[in-house]
Amino acid sequence: MFCNPDFEAYYRAIYRARWESLRKSLLEERVSIAFTQGLRVPYTLDRSSVLAAESLRLPKVGLILDACAAPGGKSLVLAAALGSELRLLANEPSRERRRRLLKVLEEHLDPETRSRVAVSGFDAASLGSSKRELNRFGGILLDAPCSSERHVLGHETALAQWKPGRPRFLARRQWALLSAAFLLLQPGASLVYVTCAISEEENDGVVSRLLKKYRNEVLQDEPDFPEGEKTALGRLILPDVSGGMGPLYVARFRKRQT
Repeated sequence: MFCNPDFEAYYRAIYRARWESLRKSLLEERVSIAFTQGLRVPYTLDRSSVLAAESLRLPKVGLILDACAAPGGKSLVLAAALGSELRLLANEPSRERRRRLLKVLEEHLDPETRSRVAVSGFDAASLGSSKRELNRFGGILLDAPCSSERHVLGHETALAQWKPGRPRFLARRQWALLSAAFLLLQPGASLVYVTCAISEEENDGVVSRLLKKYRNEVLQDEPDFPEGEKTALGRLILPDVSGGMGPLYVARFRKRQT
């Protein structure tokens, strides 16, 4: 099996003696469940993804945003929890991934629930600069593009192409998305930041920037599921100690009421 020395050195420096067991668990087959609540047919996904989507505190009325929605599993979890006066905007900027998202929504949601879910294709990072979009959403789930080390380890080409600067590059994109999402959030509303990365740089490191920049406006709201381990600013579910779940990082905030 191909080995990338830079990849090994980067993650060994973070996890030290634990890296061997964590690496082994990342190479094992993902443990998935069939999510059925409110769906026409079950959808298979990692249970940690269900926990992440269910972490978003939903208002009774208004509009919520799934900012990077494809392939659609978390959108289904959110859609299943919609009340009659709440709408979901499932957004995916990639045209190809958006087609997959649409297919998932059509296949799994009943017509009545589907009517309360719209699909869009904007870049959520750029929307924060639009004054008319500020304070628009009553809740936002941001499952940000990330290093996805489980995928990298399982694909020789992706592992060969991995560079030490990749987490830093992705963290800049994640910060752009997270800071914009906070601007789009209504006062008092909930924001959940999610990645499937295992590096602090893409997890607590990005969250710390939000807390620093908007320290007078943002309130930490720790996820209340027991799975995983507490980090400084969120929770991290790792497969070596969570029965194969994950990896998934979840941090939750509220925008302070003005």
